Amino acid sequence: MSDILFPGSQFSTYETQDKILVGLSGGVDSAVCVHILRDQGFAVTGAVIRFSDAHEGAVAAARRAADSLGIPLEVIDASEEFNKLVVEPFCREYCTGRTPNPCVLCNPGVKMKLLSQRADELGIPFIATGHYTRVEETEPGVYKLCRAASTARDQSYMLYRLDQSILSRLCLPLGDFEKEDIREIARGLGLPCADTPDSMEICFIPDGDYASFITKRGFEGKAGRFIGPDGQDLGPHQGVLHYTLGQRKGLGLALGKPAFIKAICENGDVVLGWAGEEFFSGMKLRDIATPDGKPLPAGSYTVKVRSAAQPAACHFDGVDTVAFSEPARAPAPGQSAVFYDGDIVMGGGFITESIF
Repeated sequence: MSDILFPGSQFSTYETQDKILVGLSGGVDSAVCVHILRDQGFAVTGAVIRFSDAHEGAVAAARRAADSLGIPLEVIDASEEFNKLVVEPFCREYCTGRTPNPCVLCNPGVKMKLLSQRADELGIPFIATGHYTRVEETEPGVYKLCRAASTARDQSYMLYRLDQSILSRLCLPLGDFEKEDIREIARGLGLPCADTPDSMEICFIPDGDYASFITKRGFEGKAGRFIGPDGQDLGPHQGVLHYTLGQRKGLGLALGKPAFIKAICENGDVVLGWAGEEFFSGMKLRDIATPDGKPLPAGSYTVKVRSAAQPAACHFDGVDTVAFSEPARAPAPGQSAVFYDGDIVMGGGFITESIF
């Protein structure tokens, strides 16, 4: 197990840094985050955010974790903000054939914002979460995210839209650990969440059936038709909210050999391609954000087009267009493209178009 126990290089002294607000989810990561920070001399207060009715279990689990750790717990209701800024945009995007990532919107717009606001109300200068990534002061007074030591656990992609108002006070002590290190620490502490499985679904859709969730909320995906790899009309599909670029399974078609979704058109048609053709030479982006608020310079970077994707070498034109050094698999409109210089997050934006 790693023997590194420190919250981040910007937290080098503790004389005036004795209070910190930690976002608790009830899971093992945030619970061990509390333990690490407390060992480092911080007076820790926990905070759990109730995002929706689906989060009642998480609130209860956070209460149990706070009791086990012996820390006070703040409960923050974010149901209105979460619905407006995360859930409704998620539904609208899917209904137009795009594939949104709700965490990318939630982290800057709801989670970190409300943690920061509650910390201000309590007179607490710093906030922390159990994300696997790091914050570094890359130049005097400028803070940027860096990839975690564990490439398998790195969550910098999900946090790329955080700005200096958050990064300058954010502590991420798990960035130097492997997941099994964290579970081992939790077992040693006797925490009930030590072996709780990781959540793999969208947090507000625990059963994973996002299409049903969207339709029950009154949204309806565009209707259209399947267009085959050779341009043939293959009949109507279920609605674009059931599909995403690069998808191979669940098409309900028998074409004699594997196919994938190559494009989702504005009119609702879904264009198919043969398996093996799902690689693109570039993409276009919108709403590019950077940690310091400055424009992302033109140049060479590595870029991730999905949270779990391997970084791909690319060139950014300084405006909105990315050219991959080697064709990349299915950069899906609605997802984020996040740029790195080595381990440092340089910025990112939302994919609007995939270029063959």
